[in-house]
Amino acid sequence: MILIKNNTPRWLIFLIDTCIVIFSVSLAYLLRFNFSIPENEMQDFPKVLLIILIVRIIGFIISKTYAGIVRHTNIKDVMRIFLVLFCGSIFFVLTDIVTFYFISGIIFIPYSIIIIDFITSSLVLTLFRIIVKLSYLEFLNSAKTKLNVIIFGAGEAGIITKRVLDRDAGSKYKVFAFIDDDQKKLGKKLEGIKISGYNKLKSLLEEKEIDQLIISVQNLNAARKKEIIELCIQKNIIVLSVPPVISWINGELSFNQIKKIKIEDLLGRNVIKLDEKKIFKELDGKVVLITGASGSIGGELARQVSRFFCKQIILIDQAESPLFYLELECSEKFPHINYEFIVADICNKSRIENIFRKFSPDIVFHAAAYKHVPVMENNILEALQTNITGSKILSDFSIKYNVKKFIFISTDKAVNPTNVMGATKRIAEIYIQSLQNNAKTSFITTRFGNVLGSNGSVIPLFRKQIEKGGPITITHPDITRFFMTIPEACQLVLEACTMGKGGEIFVFDMGKSVKIVDLAKKMIRLSGLTLEKDIKIKFTGMRPGEKLFEELLNNQENTVPTYHPQILIGKVKEYDPKEIVEQIDELIKMNGSYDQFEIVKKMKEIVPEYISRNSIFEKLDVKGLRP
Repeated sequence: MILIKNNTPRWLIFLIDTCIVIFSVSLAYLLRFNFSIPENEMQDFPKVLLIILIVRIIGFIISKTYAGIVRHTNIKDVMRIFLVLFCGSIFFVLTDIVTFYFISGIIFIPYSIIIIDFITSSLVLTLFRIIVKLSYLEFLNSAKTKLNVIIFGAGEAGIITKRVLDRDAGSKYKVFAFIDDDQKKLGKKLEGIKISGYNKLKSLLEEKEIDQLIISVQNLNAARKKEIIELCIQKNIIVLSVPPVISWINGELSFNQIKKIKIEDLLGRNVIKLDEKKIFKELDGKVVLITGASGSIGGELARQVSRFFCKQIILIDQAESPLFYLELECSEKFPHINYEFIVADICNKSRIENIFRKFSPDIVFHAAAYKHVPVMENNILEALQTNITGSKILSDFSIKYNVKKFIFISTDKAVNPTNVMGATKRIAEIYIQSLQNNAKTSFITTRFGNVLGSNGSVIPLFRKQIEKGGPITITHPDITRFFMTIPEACQLVLEACTMGKGGEIFVFDMGKSVKIVDLAKKMIRLSGLTLEKDIKIKFTGMRPGEKLFEELLNNQENTVPTYHPQILIGKVKEYDPKEIVEQIDELIKMNGSYDQFEIVKKMKEIVPEYISRNSIFEKLDVKGLRP
């Protein structure tokens, strides 16, 4: 029991190893002489045993083979034992040669004894350590219930995953089956475990008591991944995923790196294929300026732009602490990049002009904006100031200081807006488009929906609510939203930057809209909880300005395709540039009046499709009151 439960004392390991050496030498003599040792050999046996024992003990002391924790024996420990025994055996052979040719003409230790002793000692010393290790693992997990695991993927990553589970000492796992799509592997066995096809997965989950499924495939098709997760969620089976090889520690996978699947994995799509050569050509040697740099989109744009050989990257945000942490991250990951981190408000005209004058940016990515719909419904002046005035300042200076391209990050809430935030973004779109005809700068707008994991996304909110035990709050049982991952959105922004000539509104293919209540239910199941038993969903009612369904194009718009299947060009209503500039200038001047109803009324005049929902401004939409 002491060998199993506690760290075995070094002296005891040393004593056991010594006994094994005595046993090995004795067995070598018995085997060599067919268990009938001649009398003359028996006379020399004590001397031979003593010499071998002394040499082995010296080897053990020098190499400290007894110092390791036996229950954690690994291949390095075994190789050390093998090397010590091999060196000792070589010493015996050399001793025999010296005594035979230069001293007495007698071989003191028969070569056959040396060989048999080496083989026997190697096997028994190694076997002893393996038995202790296996006994420890069995003892450690004897009181625990085995977790039956299925590994999806019978390739190299799948084998490594199984071996990680086998050697993990914290829990006891039993790999029940491998699942793979490769028809050539089906029916075969991998380390004693049968490989089955995907068509067998459902029956395995239903008929066997499976606790977990681990996805080990590195580049699994998003649709297949979603099928697997959905199937497991229905059976209340925990789904885990092996991270990309690039994130393995020193090239080795550890058990703690195998993480539970996140809801982002379920909603994500296949990896976007970018034209890296065109993006490189667009950004190579350029000065790039990004506003809202410490936000979800701005920060990811900073990371992705840093992969290319920009001359300089200017990162602007008025939030000091997030910008500080972004600086630490970028400086660590991309030390070769020439960064400039600037705390500034995009509405500060003189400050922004000074930045443009000093750095002369070639490309501007404008991601700074207020985006929370209910908050902006109650803070109209700030929404107007940042989303419209700030955008106007940046775009005007882009023309003045000869910026090559200006990319505006818009939102699906700008389509048929029902709230102040969406209306301000649509007005900013209109103004930026109006500049195109009389400017050398190419003004490009990108429009997409919610991004998974962003500060404004429901997913971080739901996670916090689940951690607290609920309830999960949803405004309406039928509310739906489009979702896209942050990296995916930023990749498409870069692609749109390269293909844009000026004046376009690029609309990203967001896939199918997702019902928020279904999203919440899946997150509950992925957390290993049961709806209504462990956690509840509470409907709170629609918030000010909120839509039930989001759109990417308004009713009068259509799209034309581009060479990229996930990027479309929206054909939008054209405005008279002179007239729209006058109207927006008038709207901006109204910001000092603090008359919110007049300001919203003017917004509705500029954007006739702006119809308020769940808002105090609905009264302005009554017939006769609309502008």
